[in-house]
Amino acid sequence: MADSSPIQRSWSQMTPDDAFEIFALRTSVFYLEQRIDEEELDERDRDPSTLHVWIRDDSGVASYLRVLLNDEPRPGDADARRLIGRVVTRADRRGQGLSRRLLEHVIAQFGAEPMALHSQSHVQPLYAAVGFEPYGDEYLEAGIPHIGMRRAPTA
Repeated sequence: MADSSPIQRSWSQMTPDDAFEIFALRTSVFYLEQRIDEEELDERDRDPSTLHVWIRDDSGVASYLRVLLNDEPRPGDADARRLIGRVVTRADRRGQGLSRRLLEHVIAQFGAEPMALHSQSHVQPLYAAVGFEPYGDEYLEAGIPHIGMRRAPTA
């Protein structure tokens, strides 16, 4: 099963099939597997500045993340305007480095600016491996322990 390179599109560039496959994956993992009962789809998905990044395989979208751009850093996001979120990989593809490939793709574009994310606590090592460091105290988000993580800008 050959993986393609990361695909990156804004909402207006996505096809209906892209959106369906991405939202099906997010729903499958966040609602059905993790039993998160908070809003998963939001207006940020359709924001023109939001980037959707994913890897496809023969079965569809295998791994995904989105990159938000805020006008100003928001509380809880350190000094970062750019926030990575909704990082998800299909169960049958976990442990194969797909999320890391997506993160590296985003870092290659935006590494010169600070970035933040809200990591599920048990996934911290993934983000630490690409330069994110925890900040603040652990907190519950959607009933799951999380920690804020920030990546310093690189020259």
